[in-house]
Amino acid sequence: MLIALLPALLLAACAQQRPVLAHYPAAPPVQPLPIRVAPVAPPDEVAPLLAYHQSLRKMTQGELLKELSGLLQQQRTAKITLQMGMILMLTRGSGDLARAQSLFDSVTSSTDPEAEGVRAFAQLLSSHCAEARRLSDVADRLASQLKETQRKTDQLNETLEALKAIERGLPVRPTSGGSAGAR
Repeated sequence: MLIALLPALLLAACAQQRPVLAHYPAAPPVQPLPIRVAPVAPPDEVAPLLAYHQSLRKMTQGELLKELSGLLQQQRTAKITLQMGMILMLTRGSGDLARAQSLFDSVTSSTDPEAEGVRAFAQLLSSHCAEARRLSDVADRLASQLKETQRKTDQLNETLEALKAIERGLPVRPTSGGSAGAR
């Protein structure tokens, strides 16, 4: 029975002893980490404009003009200005790209706080309009050159046909005697 009590006594003795901390330095007090609050992301102002542009691309010219008419009746804000410019980019009327670019540039240079969230998007659209205008000018110049080349080709074909008609009207030359005697 003594053997059975021995482990219990040892465990009781161990529980009574306290560790000596004099040999170890005192632990520094635990300071809680500062709580970092992530800044709230500003609302995405560009995503709705991109969705609006996608809906515009599905519209006919008549529907685009009706949409533009409705926007012209609203109070002009940075968002409305961008929407008007996006419509003008798609109507492709005479001078519409230039008008769209000027609308985008007005948002880019605006000091209105509302324009702050869409300023980079307006700059992107403005540069897109400038590139589209440049490409349109190149296409117009190439179309003009093509018409001029076609006109010159038509003139040369007419001259060639006239020369062929003259050649057909010339009397046939007698050939040398070798082929006439073979008959």
